[in-house]
Amino acid sequence: MEKAEKIKILQDLIQIKSVNGNEIEISEYLSKLLKKHGIDSKIFPFGDGRANLIAELGTGESDQVLALEGHQDTVAVAHPENWEHDPFKGEIVGDKIYGRGAADMKSGLASEVIALCELADKGQVPNGTIRLIATSGEEFGAPGAYKIEPKYIDDVDAMIVGEPSDGDVTYAHSGSLNYQITSTGKPAHSSTPDLGLNAITGLVKYIQAEPGLFDDLPVDPVLGKVQHSITVINGGEQVNIIPGSASLLGNVRPTPSFNNDNVIELIQTAVDKINDETPYHLEFKLIHNFYPIETDKNNSFVQDAYQVTKKDYHNHDSDLIVNNGATDASVYVQENDQMAVILLGPDKNNTSHQINEYTTLSSYLDTIDAYQDIANDFFAKK
Repeated sequence: MEKAEKIKILQDLIQIKSVNGNEIEISEYLSKLLKKHGIDSKIFPFGDGRANLIAELGTGESDQVLALEGHQDTVAVAHPENWEHDPFKGEIVGDKIYGRGAADMKSGLASEVIALCELADKGQVPNGTIRLIATSGEEFGAPGAYKIEPKYIDDVDAMIVGEPSDGDVTYAHSGSLNYQITSTGKPAHSSTPDLGLNAITGLVKYIQAEPGLFDDLPVDPVLGKVQHSITVINGGEQVNIIPGSASLLGNVRPTPSFNNDNVIELIQTAVDKINDETPYHLEFKLIHNFYPIETDKNNSFVQDAYQVTKKDYHNHDSDLIVNNGATDASVYVQENDQMAVILLGPDKNNTSHQINEYTTLSSYLDTIDAYQDIANDFFAKK
């Protein structure tokens, strides 16, 4: 495939607005592109304008499966007037291509699809299976990942998630657990507060206790401390009414050393203690529950991918890294915790979700080559 066509594909994807929805248009575009290169795919619609896509390349003679995974959605553009470049045009300035999703992660998704197409065009069809998995809604709750049928995950030996990594190989990332605490009190007129029970005060009991909950937890040797934050607070209806309800949202980043189940038990125990020892009633609700990923740094797939990146990325000295994010793979490991998982994609991760998000074309093109080389190495060893 010519360089200009590869760039045009990324521009096309950026120009398709898939902000927490409308991913089916991306799926249809990719399906047509894959078909053009002799690769069949299947679109799995769900909801209003949402869809996952799965495509496979390989003879299936071997039972080895390598998955290339990516999401089709993007986060919103809150203030497009503040962008120097239209967030939905894919404008190119020098080596940079701008737009919502340019980094996170339409460049990674395009790289995966083009890599598959080029392998097919060159006749480098593996004796196992390369499986492309393109999902919807990763940026908000990962509904697409949850709808991937287990049969597409159970047999995967290794997975590349095409999130922006600047060409570094990410072999571990934290989980992400979102939760809500609701405090129920009793409304009353503010002139007679003794007749009510201030739900905000009940919520404060948890807010005061929360930092200490995480003080002495095990520190993961790879991912470090469990990170935790209270991020949203809501309460009260009117200035002269004692609030009968208040709530907060919190986020925790679990690790294998103190995982999601441990975090849930910890928070529930704290809530139960407040309920037992005070007149307030708190309720703990789990909203999103994404598990940490940790593949051994010395795993052969990790090391082989690392060697490829050192060769294929021309403007970056690749490294082995970890991060505190979470991905679709956090869902998949609940089904298959034996597969090796890495995150590998173009730059610029530090512009993801930001105004004037961009990636570099050089990194994007290098990523296409890296995916093909990793795939060829993977099946050559089997």
